[in-house]
Amino acid sequence: MSAKKLPVIKLKDVTKKYGRDDTEVRALDNVTLEIDQGEFVAIMGPSGCGKTTLLNVIGLLDAVDEGSYLLDDKDVADMSGAARARIRAEKIGIVFQNFNLIGRMTVIDNVALPLTYRGMHHTKRLLKASRVLKSFHLSEREYYLPSQLSGGQMQRVAIARALVNSPSLILADEPTGNLDSRSSHVIMEELAELHREGNTILMVTHNPNLTSYASRVIRMLDGHVASDRKIRVIDNDKPEIVTLRHPEKTKVKKPKTAKKSKPASEKKLKSKQAKGAKK
Repeated sequence: MSAKKLPVIKLKDVTKKYGRDDTEVRALDNVTLEIDQGEFVAIMGPSGCGKTTLLNVIGLLDAVDEGSYLLDDKDVADMSGAARARIRAEKIGIVFQNFNLIGRMTVIDNVALPLTYRGMHHTKRLLKASRVLKSFHLSEREYYLPSQLSGGQMQRVAIARALVNSPSLILADEPTGNLDSRSSHVIMEELAELHREGNTILMVTHNPNLTSYASRVIRMLDGHVASDRKIRVIDNDKPEIVTLRHPEKTKVKKPKTAKKSKPASEKKLKSKQAKGAKK
């Protein structure tokens, strides 16, 4: 019997606060969550509910104030700043809504940038970046500046940059938020292909239509996980939805009680009275 695999991400009672005293806001409030290797998780909820903060904590961009975060079974709190930066460079790819490309650098230099943190030689960086851009059909745009690209092309460059280190965990914050429907479809198909290759993907989105690409949907509200549903595909036609955490309970209506039937003697008496009245 094979041993159970440990989750890639394990958060327990995680709290992230901003401000102090009367101005304190809990962006995350006692969040407990586990994510396994190979899941495609869509994180939804209204603005200000803690979606992006959760992504920043998982991506080691923010530290937690309370609780624990284990990444590949290693406690993040025990890691030095240099160790966290190394993990971000080697294991985590982040795709931002606003692309965050450097305007003065060419497309290929933008994509090759994360490789500089690994000490890779300049020529090798460019060769690897060129291979990744080719897979996104952007070879002819390698020496363009970001300002010369469309929104969809810039987002594909941003995804290529996030993947150049071959990360096992991909975090996407509203990756289609600034794109039209056609470009959004292209980006989502790219992410779906990465998921099929075995990558773990966490995607923050406001668009409920995009959850069809996910294997799990988490809804957040006021810093809490309000609901958590995992979708297991049994075959092509019959997905099975497993609720891991229920939404807030609603009041259950009491069933209506059946009316008591009147005794037969009482019915006969009323019938006789009715006949006498007619006469």
